[in-house]
Amino acid sequence: MLGAIYRRQKARRGSFVFFAAALALASIPLDAMDWPLPDAVMVRNFGFNDRGRPMTGTVFEGEGPVLAAEEGELIFSRSAGETASRLSSPLGAWTALDHGNGLISIYSRREDDGGNPAPRRIERGGPIAAAGISGWSNRSGLYFILYDRRERRWVNPSMIITPFPDRRQPQILAVDLRNDQGTLVPRGQTRMNQGRYTILISAVDTMLDPRENPLAPYRIVCSVNGVEIGSLHFETISARDGSLMVYRSGFAPAAQVYAPFPAFEIGEAFLTRGQASLEILVQDVAGNERSALSRLTVE
Repeated sequence: MLGAIYRRQKARRGSFVFFAAALALASIPLDAMDWPLPDAVMVRNFGFNDRGRPMTGTVFEGEGPVLAAEEGELIFSRSAGETASRLSSPLGAWTALDHGNGLISIYSRREDDGGNPAPRRIERGGPIAAAGISGWSNRSGLYFILYDRRERRWVNPSMIITPFPDRRQPQILAVDLRNDQGTLVPRGQTRMNQGRYTILISAVDTMLDPRENPLAPYRIVCSVNGVEIGSLHFETISARDGSLMVYRSGFAPAAQVYAPFPAFEIGEAFLTRGQASLEILVQDVAGNERSALSRLTVE
């Protein structure tokens, strides 16, 4: 079942189809995966702009047992002290389960069990360890990752696991334009010179839990005069030739898209003389959305 669900997700490449597929998954019961620490607080999610780098997993803060998201075969388990160098591992103590079809789940920064042996086969909902503090963390919790070994890419867990309840719209915090000389247009300025501009958008998702930090949205789309110039999807992150790649109207280097921390570089537009409409649409995985429209005078 899990493999079939994931294969269906991989087969859908159109931007809106991707989003519609995620909404469908969120609205029907799935015998796929569960969140491994369901009562904890999500503080970072897949695709979050972490100081200029994308988050490739989901960070939870909380206590309690870490549970297997789905039945799987234990393929690796490492205690916090087992490193190939003298430097500490960012994952700390971690365990990996193989679910078939190339998909594995990784449970990291958990409590260090001291290398105690675990069963080779773990059932869905079976205990793996306890939430804890290890690796690059200072609060009790878990760093949960889904990775597709066949495609060499990280997968947004919310594409397979039913998202947490969320009825609040995402927020558009700022929209900036940068000219081809690298200078940012002052915010609020509506008159500008003709030329090529890079669009930078700072947007976050918000959920119901007041303790929760701002999260990454699921999709950001930018249009000029009704024509889409950039669409950033937070569905998968790939590794190619040693670099991380994200899907932004085609694959783009994550270093380029995420470098304007805390914003995202969405695309480029050539603004010609006259009136121009700049529209931003931000959606979260639950289907909530927010848009913003700016009218510009180009001289």
